[in-house]
Amino acid sequence: MPTATPIVDTHVILRDGDKVLLPRRGGPADSYGHGRWHLPSGKLDAGEPLTVGAARETLEETGITVDPDYLRQVHVVHHHQAPGEERLGFFFLATRWEGEPVNREPDKCLDLRWFDVHDLPEDFIEYPAAGLYGYLKEAESPTFHGWPEQ
Repeated sequence: MPTATPIVDTHVILRDGDKVLLPRRGGPADSYGHGRWHLPSGKLDAGEPLTVGAARETLEETGITVDPDYLRQVHVVHHHQAPGEERLGFFFLATRWEGEPVNREPDKCLDLRWFDVHDLPEDFIEYPAAGLYGYLKEAESPTFHGWPEQ
């Protein structure tokens, strides 16, 4: 068997009490997750520490500045996207940040909105939703998402 080479993603949970900030994906109408909610996230760049990548993506998407030292890893999702395509998603809680959310990528994001953690939108992309729900349930084990039954 060949060695797995998953894409590494970072996702940031920005909470204000019981509210969590969610962007709504834009881009081309036929792109993955178009029109659905997710978390500030992105692929890790080569040679970039996880928390640095998470802070970079958060700033790029939302204008929120997070010091990587104030990101606490709260969950991991091993996501099977398609045959031969897998992702490792690291989910971080921002314990402190600066700024007010603003849509800094209007070509990729249709909206930014705060949602109550007890009333999250139904049209939430399943992969990031699995990580947020894992965090909210205080799961101690990784979530395996999209894998065919073994």
